[in-house]
Amino acid sequence: MTDPFGTDEHKTRATEWFAQLRDDLCAALEAAEIDVEGPNPASSEEPATFERQKWERPDETGGHGGGGEMSILRGRVFEKAGVNISTVSGEFSEEFREKIPGAAEDPRFWAAGISVVIHPRSPFVPAAHMNTRMIVTTTGWFGGGGDLTPVFPEEEESQRFHRAYKQACDAHAVADYEKYKKWCDDYFYLPHREEPRGIGGIFYDNLSTGNWEADFAFTQDVGRAFLEVYPTLARTKMDLSWTDADRQAQKIKRGRYVEFNLLYDRGTLFGLKTGGNTEAILMSLPPDTAWP
Repeated sequence: MTDPFGTDEHKTRATEWFAQLRDDLCAALEAAEIDVEGPNPASSEEPATFERQKWERPDETGGHGGGGEMSILRGRVFEKAGVNISTVSGEFSEEFREKIPGAAEDPRFWAAGISVVIHPRSPFVPAAHMNTRMIVTTTGWFGGGGDLTPVFPEEEESQRFHRAYKQACDAHAVADYEKYKKWCDDYFYLPHREEPRGIGGIFYDNLSTGNWEADFAFTQDVGRAFLEVYPTLARTKMDLSWTDADRQAQKIKRGRYVEFNLLYDRGTLFGLKTGGNTEAILMSLPPDTAWP
């Protein structure tokens, strides 16, 4: 692995950024937990904080292959929110290495990233997902994105979310907003339902322009855009009251989320195929789900 994309300095900087973004996101969500006042069934409870749990990944020889840290919040605004980071290394299995750029020549890999999934308690606060990652094989690249899954979509809310990511993309020559927006729409789609999972966002992968600094700067701004826009959207609606019918609609929408993540999500497959922590990988699954 001599590709300059994967220098020790680059790996360290990426790993430190993912940890910093984790801390900032956790702080923003915990602040909403403190400030909520609305008449929902959990508003009288004490504000929740994230509980952190570290995990280690054994490598193929029984040695240390890195690991990560789960941060899970179960609160009165966010029924289940996960902000997980990981830094792992090892070798891809024979069945998987043909599907990963650069792994057919050499199965060794290094990967670091952050994965965020938020399932709010209120049916009016949208569920959200964001992840960014850096992967190194015999080559290297960044990938990630963010998307929103409201139960009851609203045009203004959707526009604010999309605007945040358009601004992030427009600030970087290496990014292509229209391409990444379409990529997200195509990726987060349930063919068996013939419907999208949510209102979209952006999705990108295999970003390696030859300018590591530029690619990394854009990847950082993908995380910053989510940090700036999502807590604001959540605060806009977290004090609204809801009915049992609203809650049932939320549970059914969560069922669609489960179907996508278990049937189609490449990140879920990547984590399971590379020996990641099962609980961390499946933290994306929502609580209290229903099917009609």
